[in-house]
Order: sequence, then structure tokens, then C-alpha cells
Amino acid sequence: MLFKRKNISVIILLISLLLSCNHSSKRILPIYNPVDFNPELVDKSLQTKTENHTVSDFQLINQNGDTITQESYKDKVYVVDFFFTRCPTICPIMTNNIGKLQKEFINNDDIMFLSLSVTPEIDSVSVLQEYAKNKGVINTKWNITTGDKKHIYNLARKSYFAVVEQGDGGLQDFIHTPNFILVDKKKQIRGIYNGTSDKELVRLIDDLKVLTN
Repeated sequence: MLFKRKNISVIILLISLLLSCNHSSKRILPIYNPVDFNPELVDKSLQTKTENHTVSDFQLINQNGDTITQESYKDKVYVVDFFFTRCPTICPIMTNNIGKLQKEFINNDDIMFLSLSVTPEIDSVSVLQEYAKNKGVINTKWNITTGDKKHIYNLARKSYFAVVEQGDGGLQDFIHTPNFILVDKKKQIRGIYNGTSDKELVRLIDDLKVLTN
């Protein structure tokens, strides 16, 4: 009987150790390169690139008239989306969801958010400022930006792979996407999510925790 009890104790101890190891093991997010995306999302010049993709440097203007660059996001994990203030459909849902993320990670200084207007000729600094105020944007967490249209559209198509449509960033060019893009501290893409989906928002929250733990 004593032998059996010892065996049972050993088994219980082993199970406890295994559970502990599994609990402490860290989930690792994939690193996305152009070849990992649907080719329709990737500019033709990049479709065969298999490694070392990082998002390009950028220069934008935020809701306060400040210049925003990669330096503003140095050593940060951040979520990117593309929107426009007059959008009546998916953009309000996406903006509200980033608001939820902002609240969820309000005390985590490693996490920020970046929204880029796809109608920068309409979304001036004053327009963005009012929009940011109405949406509860916290300036230190979330930049809502405008800038040169071709620059923004190149970022969408060649850096963040956020849209299917090809174009030249000209007057008639227009992009509209529900995607949130997760970028790590090394400027690598670590996830793409449907910004209108509650289920996807939960997945993004989990992934943000993975990258910052």
C-alpha cells in the first residue's frame, strides 16, 4: 500500500510540473514577410520577398499638428489602421475598437496606436483634432494622422499590406480596409486582424500581451 501511495505521489508531482511548465511557456507570434500574405495584398515588387521585411520610415502630422515618425514609436509595440473621418460604415467601428484597446492598455507604456487618414486632403489637423476629441483619444497613446496621400498609400500597400486594391496614390485613388496591423518593437509585422470583429479584437488583445510580456 505504501509503495502504491508513493507512486501516486510521484505521478501527481509530475503532472503538477508539466502543468506548471505549460503555463509558464510563452506563445510566440509569427513574423510576417510579404510572401506570407495573399499576393493580392502585396505590391508586385515585393511579392517574392521571404525575410527581413520591416515597415518603412514615415512622416505624418497628428491631431495636434506634430510631426510623427518611426522615432515616435521607437521601442513600442503598436497597432495601425487606415480610416477617414467622414466614413459612415466600418471606420466608426474600428475607431471605437481602438478606443477599447487604448482603455485596455492605458497603463502599458509599451503599447501605442497609429491611425492614418486615407483622405488626407479632407482630414486636416483641425478636423482630426475635433475627431480625436470626440473619440476620447489620449495624445500620448494614439496618433491620428494626415499627410501626403501618395506616402500614406505607399505605406498601406508596401509596408503594412493592408489593402487589396492597387493604385498610384493619385486623385482618383482610394483605399478602404477593415484591417488592424500589429507591429513589434523591431518594426516587424506580427499579425493582421479584422478591426470590426469583436472576436478578432480579443485575439489582438491576447497577442499584444504576448509581445509585451
